[in-house]
Amino acid sequence: MRPVTISFEETQLDEIGTVEGRIAVFVPAEGNLDQGARRLNRLTRGAVERVRESKAEDASLGTVFTLSFPAGVAAEAVDVVVLPRRCSVEDARKAGAGLGKARGNAALTVLAGTNPKAAHVAYGIAMRDYGFDDHKTADAKEDARAVTMMVSKPEEVEEAAAPLLAVAEGAFFTRDLINEPANVLTTTEFANRLVALKDIGLEVEVLEEDKLKELGMGALLSVGEGSDSPSKVAVMQWNGGEKDAAPLALVGKGVVFDTGGISLKPAAGMEEMTMDMGGAGVVAGAMKALALRKAKANVVGLVGLVENMPSGRATRPGDVVTSMKGDTIEVINTDAEGRLVLCDVMHYAQERFKPAAMIDLATLTGAIIIGLGHENAGVFSNDDALCNGFLKAAEAEGEGAWRMPLGKGYAKQLKSRISDVKNVGGRPAGSITAAEFLQRFVQDGLPWIHLDIAGVASVKSETALAPAGATGWGVSALSRLVADKFEG
Repeated sequence: MRPVTISFEETQLDEIGTVEGRIAVFVPAEGNLDQGARRLNRLTRGAVERVRESKAEDASLGTVFTLSFPAGVAAEAVDVVVLPRRCSVEDARKAGAGLGKARGNAALTVLAGTNPKAAHVAYGIAMRDYGFDDHKTADAKEDARAVTMMVSKPEEVEEAAAPLLAVAEGAFFTRDLINEPANVLTTTEFANRLVALKDIGLEVEVLEEDKLKELGMGALLSVGEGSDSPSKVAVMQWNGGEKDAAPLALVGKGVVFDTGGISLKPAAGMEEMTMDMGGAGVVAGAMKALALRKAKANVVGLVGLVENMPSGRATRPGDVVTSMKGDTIEVINTDAEGRLVLCDVMHYAQERFKPAAMIDLATLTGAIIIGLGHENAGVFSNDDALCNGFLKAAEAEGEGAWRMPLGKGYAKQLKSRISDVKNVGGRPAGSITAAEFLQRFVQDGLPWIHLDIAGVASVKSETALAPAGATGWGVSALSRLVADKFEG
């Protein structure tokens, strides 16, 4: 789905009483109400002020209080939001998210007045106003799908909101991909949805199995051997920067369903493995966001699309496969398949595009969830400047990320008796040894980050800007990193 349509208009005090649907107003915990709030308070016979007096003192910023069927106005509800004019970006987005959640199916008019963070309120509304209902057959209520922001300088606010709403659209694309069941989002369907991004200016190509064999991607191909769905690599290019400038490479794990292969997962919870293409989903959403906001940078997104199934053709534990780089890999556990996909795509990205830096994303290990829960993604890097830049961007966007260690001691756990490397290093430090495996395929001198997003890509409880399910984590932080480090 696409984010709700948000328009920006000059504040019209005389129209407040006739607005239908829902109307929202911002009030500070103390101090004077602005013009719009005063007019609405007068129309509702002091109801706005009474809410503030009884609720605001103990409420956190961004909290929404709803007056249902208020007297004096045409609106079906008035949402009173505790938010001062001078608020933080985080509080403005929280307030917007509260309104996005409360909106339901009604049209919404927001009296934002002169609030300098009105664009971030709009972003919060857009991000939280999401639902994945594609496979529900019950009759849905008619959805107005419209939000109007009444502000003092609509052109300025609309200009400030445009890149934020582009990020929201990218995040929605990511959420839809991650939420989609695997019988719908096959490797072929995933590739088709990426090819459709040509319409917004991305260059997209899909490498089929015969090309992957020609390139020597034996590690990636070994993962999909047991599936009837063909393995693919999709390449998306956005060339908004200087001609011939080295791009940032984003690489995503796209395992559309992960049974564990011959190392079969337990039945309980296996249905959640529709989200094991989360890394590829974030890369796709980030590329869409960059294209929509016309980022002045060169970025290439590459995703390995496979399905990990058991069959008579499937790779067995103990098999040795050869990566595109030429390293031989002893497959100890076929459920550690994501790193086999990533290592070949990472090598291809470096050989073809000579990137300035590379970031890979994957729902890679359960171990990262044990270590960091669902609050933070694990961040592994060989470059302090790039890593700190990403951590700063993630913090600014409210997307949890925590740096984890690397080291030769961990890499020793991957030594194999019969090949160059094993694909697992045992239970201790499982997320770190996975990162060490990937670092083996990073060329000397290339700044690199590995993001293990297993705990944050899809969650069972709502987050600040998303309902339960796929979060879209990473789209906003990556867009911010590109703006901070690779544009201008």
